[in-house]
Amino acid sequence: MTEEKIPVLETKSLGIQFGGLKAVNDVNIKVYKGELVGLIGPNGAGKTTIFNLITGIYKPTSGSYLLCGKKMNGLKTHQVVKEGIARTFQNIRLFKKMTVLDNVRIAFNKNMKASLLQSVFRTPYFWKEEAETKEKAMELLKLFKLESFADQYAENLPYGKQRLLEIARALATDMKLLLLDEPAAGMNPVETAELKESIKMLRQKFGIPILLIEHDMSLVMSICERIYVLNFGEVLTSGVPSEIAVNPDVIAAYLGEEEEGDDSDA
Repeated sequence: MTEEKIPVLETKSLGIQFGGLKAVNDVNIKVYKGELVGLIGPNGAGKTTIFNLITGIYKPTSGSYLLCGKKMNGLKTHQVVKEGIARTFQNIRLFKKMTVLDNVRIAFNKNMKASLLQSVFRTPYFWKEEAETKEKAMELLKLFKLESFADQYAENLPYGKQRLLEIARALATDMKLLLLDEPAAGMNPVETAELKESIKMLRQKFGIPILLIEHDMSLVMSICERIYVLNFGEVLTSGVPSEIAVNPDVIAAYLGEEEEGDDSDA
């Protein structure tokens, strides 16, 4: 198997059971380099639970998941981040009392080489690395048109720009895979359009594979190449957007469902 054919993310019969309840069961998903893949389904279908499994928040009770062919079962969340999986959340999780710039700078810490002593004594190498990190953080802010907000506290940003800052911070971890958990939740149409362009820019500039959970079907259908549909913790079907949009099983699964952007997705 050539390197190009190895999925960046692969889940193999992935599942988790809470007591007697199978929240996720026998889930098989593949995301290849440069792809933008949607993960959709009614509320409670198990979408966020899958993200929690992939990021080490939950431990699978069955199956496995691999990053670039490497088995990730058993790794803690910080180890998963170090391996190259970054994530945003339904509820924005920024350091709200820190500046916009510092929110991005802190994400570079895992790649910094200065020792504890060099940091304590503020050696020339420490200051060099600090300057380089600041420059890289500003470049990321510019990509998302956030550079003018660099010195503001994150909590003072408009809601849509807080979402973009969260993605910029994830990008700073130098990840191999980006998981976006309902990034358009709570956004107005203008903010959603800005988000859409930012996601397109990420793929075009960096080729980062993205797995996207989203209830905004117009956004999903317009940017995703492939879509997996979950229902009751299992993959109902998968395919390209045009197939998913007319699939009677998908339509039946969504019938009567209200679109809610909360963290109740189990």
